[in-house]
Amino acid sequence: MSRAPLRPRSAYRHWTPITTRWHDNDAYGHVNNTVYYGWFDTAVNAWLVEAGLLDIAAGEPIGLVVETGCRYAAPLAFPQPVELGLALARLGGSSVTYHLGVFATGAAQAAAEGHFTHVYVARDGRRPVALPEAWRARMQTLA
Repeated sequence: MSRAPLRPRSAYRHWTPITTRWHDNDAYGHVNNTVYYGWFDTAVNAWLVEAGLLDIAAGEPIGLVVETGCRYAAPLAFPQPVELGLALARLGGSSVTYHLGVFATGAAQAAAEGHFTHVYVARDGRRPVALPEAWRARMQTLA
């Protein structure tokens, strides 16, 4: 069974360096698959904070993760530093889907790639709300 190749480094618009930790490795000597999902959350939310869109304590709206997934191509292990690339996959009325690429620092080929979807809701009531136009414009910079 063949599968589509992973996206190249050039497909990503923003980069977040990640320092692997000793406890990221599993019994098989590589970063455990569950750790990648934490990296995705960190890369997306770090970008939202840097972009001035996410106020963790009091901001409106807030993003709830409704879907995430990952394909793996090569192992990574502590103490190997990694870089997460971020790009916009889809911008909906109240949702955003991101593509994420996981690369060993400086590597041309991704070790893994994933997707991550936020649905934006009101802090009170947790019902979907339309993304503010300023947010939409800022998110388009990842396209």
